[in-house]
Amino acid sequence: MSQATSHDPKRVVIIGGSLAGMLAAAAVKEHVESVEILEAHDLPAGPEPRTGVPQAAHIHWLQAGGAEAIDALLPGSIARLTAAGAHRIPVTTDMVIFSPEGWYRRWQRATHYVITASRDLTDLVVRKEVLKDPRVTVRTHTTVVGLLGDRRTVRGVRLRGADGIEAELRADLVIDASGRASRLPRWLAGLGLTGLAEERLDSGMVYASRLYRAPVPTRGWPVVGVQADPLLRQPAKAGGILPIDGDRWHVSLMGAPGGEPTRAAEHFVPFARSLRHPIMADLLKHAEPLGDVSVTHSTANRRYYYERLGARPDGLVALGDSVATFNPVYAQGMSVAALGALALRDLLATGSTHDLAHRAQRAIARPVNVAWALATGQDIHFTTTRGKRPKVTDRLLRRYVSRLSRTATGSFHAATALTDVLALQAPPASLVRPRVLLAALIGPLRPQLDRPQFNAAERELLNGLSHRETSRT
Repeated sequence: MSQATSHDPKRVVIIGGSLAGMLAAAAVKEHVESVEILEAHDLPAGPEPRTGVPQAAHIHWLQAGGAEAIDALLPGSIARLTAAGAHRIPVTTDMVIFSPEGWYRRWQRATHYVITASRDLTDLVVRKEVLKDPRVTVRTHTTVVGLLGDRRTVRGVRLRGADGIEAELRADLVIDASGRASRLPRWLAGLGLTGLAEERLDSGMVYASRLYRAPVPTRGWPVVGVQADPLLRQPAKAGGILPIDGDRWHVSLMGAPGGEPTRAAEHFVPFARSLRHPIMADLLKHAEPLGDVSVTHSTANRRYYYERLGARPDGLVALGDSVATFNPVYAQGMSVAALGALALRDLLATGSTHDLAHRAQRAIARPVNVAWALATGQDIHFTTTRGKRPKVTDRLLRRYVSRLSRTATGSFHAATALTDVLALQAPPASLVRPRVLLAALIGPLRPQLDRPQFNAAERELLNGLSHRETSRT
C-alpha cells in the first residue's frame, strides 16, 4: 500500500459492528496492533435483537462454506454456536424440500451441512469470540460521517459521538462493514472518485416471518421448504421452516407482487397453505406462535463493483452487505461475508502489503461473484423482476439447471453437484463438467417422490400431533 499504508497496517478502523464487521476484525487482528469497531447503536450483551438488522426477523442459515470460513477465522466458534442451541443440519439428509422440479430425496449420505440458528444467537457467539482479543475494541453510539484522505489514500474517518461532537480518527486501514445502508459510494464521490458500477435486480419478493414454539423436538428435525417456481404464471410464492435455538421454529413466507404475504397474524397460516404444497400449513397448525409477524420489502439483489474502480484509494476496503446484498431466500449473505473476511485474512497472512486494499477487494469479490450468479440467475426469471430481463443464454441456462434439479430428485451425483455450488464450496461452472452434464442427460435414476419424505420417527411424531388435534375437536 502506498503512502500511509505502504507498510503493514498497524491501526484498523471498522465501520459497523455487524456480523461482517466482527468477522473483519477476526480477519485482521492477528496482523495489526489494534482494531477499533465503530458502531452507531448498542451491542446487546445477550442473544437479543440488534438495532439496524431488520433482516434478523427472517430465516437465516450458514452454508457449509460460510460456517467453515467462520471456524477458520475463529476456531471452535461453530461448535460453541451449536452448543448454545444452533442446529447442524446435514444436506439433504435432514431436509424436506419441494423444488419446482419435485421433492428432493433425503439421501442418507450427507455431503454438506447448514447451520440454523436465530440471527441474534449467531451474532452473539461471533461477537463474544472476537471481543475476547484485547486488540479489538468497540465504540458504540458512534456514527461515521466521512472519510479522511484524498482520491489516492484514505487515512481514517470523521465520526460523530453520542454528544453530537465530530472528531477525526486516524487509521492505516478502514474497512466498511456498515451494511445495506452504507454511505461509501457517496463518500468516494466526495473524494472525487466517481464511476462506481452498481447493479440491481429486484424480484419484488415480500417477506413475512414469525417464530413458533415447535410442537416436536427440534434436535434432528428437518428443514422444511417450498420453493417458488419462476415459470408459473401466477405470482411466485415460497416459504421455509427452520429449527432454531430455544426449541423454536423460525418460519418465513415469501410472495411476489400480486401475491404478497401481510402483517396480519390471521393470514399467516392461510398464506402458507396457498404455496405450491400445503406442508408448511399442515405443520404450523400444531405449533404455538410466539410474537407478531414481521414484514420486509427489502429483498433486492444489489451490488457495487468496488474491485472494478479504475482509480481507488489505498487504505480502504468494503466487506459484506456494503458490497452486495442478495434476495434472502438463497441464504447467502452471512456466508459470503465470512468467505470475504477469510480471503482478507489469507491475503494479510502472505505478508505482502503492496496494493493491499485493491487486492483485498478483488479477493472479497470472488465469493460475491458466485453468490451473485446463483441469486440473479434465479431471480431474473420471475415475471415481476425489475432491473434486467433474461436473455437467450439466461433461458438456456435456466432450462439446463431445471433439468439438473429434476435429475437431482433421483440422482445422488446430481444432487451433490448442486449442493456443492449452493454450499458455496464450488463455482457455478462446476455444473457443466462432463460428469454432471452426463448425469443431467441421463436424468433421474429413481422415480420421483409424490409426497414429503418423513422418516418413521418423524411420522410417528406427526401422527401423534394429529391424534391430539382430533381428540381436542
